[in-house]
Order: sequence, then C-alpha cells, then structure tokens
Amino acid sequence: MKLTLDEAEALVLGALCRSGVTETNAASVARALIAAEAAGQGGHGLRRVEAYSAQARAGKVDGRAMPVAARPRSGVLTIDAMNGYAYPALDLAVAELPAMAKAQGIAIATIHRSHHAGVMGLTVGRFAEQGLAALMFANAPASMAPWGGNKALYGTNPIAFAVPVEGDDPIVVDLALSKVARGKIMAARQKGEAIPDDWAFDVDGQPTTDANLAMDGFMAPLGGAKGAALAMMVEILSAGLIGANYAFEASSLFDDKGPPVGLGQTIIAIDPVATGGSGVFGRLALLAEEIGAQEGARIPGRRGQGLAKTAEAAGLEIEDDVIAAIKAIG
Repeated sequence: MKLTLDEAEALVLGALCRSGVTETNAASVARALIAAEAAGQGGHGLRRVEAYSAQARAGKVDGRAMPVAARPRSGVLTIDAMNGYAYPALDLAVAELPAMAKAQGIAIATIHRSHHAGVMGLTVGRFAEQGLAALMFANAPASMAPWGGNKALYGTNPIAFAVPVEGDDPIVVDLALSKVARGKIMAARQKGEAIPDDWAFDVDGQPTTDANLAMDGFMAPLGGAKGAALAMMVEILSAGLIGANYAFEASSLFDDKGPPVGLGQTIIAIDPVATGGSGVFGRLALLAEEIGAQEGARIPGRRGQGLAKTAEAAGLEIEDDVIAAIKAIG
C-alpha cells in the first residue's frame, strides 16, 4: 500500500497513542520512524511500531516520560530520558546542543536511561543542517561477542558522523559495528526470509542463514577483531562514561519482557568555523566533489537522502502486513 508521509505518520501516531503514549512523545517517535522508512531503513522504521507499542503498554518504556536536561559544565549537556523513548531526548539534544557548540567551538550531550536510538545518521544530519559537524555513539542490547569469545557482550553499537557541505546535502556516515544492523535480521525474521551466512552465528557459534537462530545467537562484527574493539569503545563512550546500562545489562528492544533497557547515547557537536575558519565549508565541498568525480564512487549519505526526497514527493510503499499489524494495535 502506498501512503504519503503524513498518512504514515498519522498511522504510527494513532497506534502509539492507543498504547498510552502522550501525543507529544508519539509525534517525536512517529517522525523518527517515518524518516527512517523514507531513507530506506525499514528495519528502524514501521516494523518497530509493534514492539514500541507493546513496551509502552507493559511499562518497559514510559510513553509519558519527558526527558530532563542538566548542564554540569559549560560544554556538557546531560539528558535523563527517564526510561522513555530515545527520540524526545534526541530532539532535546538537537534543540540545545548547537548553541553550546557555536559558543565554545565544541560541546557534548549524553543521554542515559534511554531506548532505541534508531537511524543515527538522521540525528547527526540535523546538526549538519545547522552548520555543525557531529559524532554520535550509541549502545544496544548485547548481540555481539568480544573477539574470540562466544557470548554476546556488546551491542551492534552504531557510530554516526555528519558534516555540512557548501551548496549540497551533508556528508553522512552511519554504520553498525556488527556486519549488518540487527534490525535487518529482525525484518528478515518477520518476512520469513533467510539471511546471508556471514551476518550472524547461532547460540553454538556456528554461522547461520536462519533469522530466528540468528536472533537467539550473536552478530558477526564488522571487520573482525577491529570491529569488536570499536564496539567496546562505543560501549565505553555511550554507557561506561555516562551511567547508562552496558549492553549485557540491557533487556531486549524486540519484546515487552523485562525492565526498561536503560541504554545510552553520546553526541559530540563541533563548530567547523571554530576549527577551520570561514572557508571550511568550501574545503568540505571540495572533498565531496573529488569523491563524486570518480566513476562509481558514492558520497556517504547520498543514497538515503535521495530516497527521502523521493518519498516526500511520491509517498512510501509499505507492506500490507505491516500496515495491518499497526492498525490492529490497541
């Protein structure tokens, strides 16, 4: 079924509100999920609505919570998501952190007692649209073993980065430190599809093409030992340093069982003019031009940006089973 972005947003908003989420929070979540869907990231889009709604009804996520911000230092913004969804807390960071970064050249926001961070490239892109470079780190429930281990200890632990480009869309890098985002395996399980045999392992540490076995097992790290080391770094930046749950302490994002997940996110915003002077945006554009000039090369972020523009004009193609499941909520 084809829906306009507004129709899709209203669909999600209704399901969440029927599940006891306040309209303000539901609107924040709906915007983020529709933006993810529009950017071609269906694993972080509408297929999350069932779990998000069930968690609100069970109290695993507090759909009525409002994030609370504090400024313990001039360049530090700490946000308690209050065991609510991550998106209202991320909205608060996007609202408050840019002014801090522009005043000082650099500033950091940390978010604890949080939830699923979604497509982080969309979050850092919002900073780039305000003329800032941004780095973001987030942990997720344990799904990846340390290198050489056989028990999930780290999450897929994504990293995102965005920087503005003069006269063009931002450069955006967004990657999970597992070989693929776990949401892709979740989507394959929902569709009853097999997965490639290098995405994940079963509980015995054997490669599997069965999405159900993969969800019960653990993910393959991106780049082997190097990816596992980076996942540990993200675990420290987004949990150890900020008081959030480690991945192995967090409950699942895919069901309504257990306590709040209590995850963490860290965002570092940099004013490029402070570090590179008034001509910095032209220098960034030069790099983008050099990448784009090579046949077959792709500037990171352009595919999602193009899909989002198409979706804004033509709407979204959503699977009938996804729409039916959302309509049945509540």
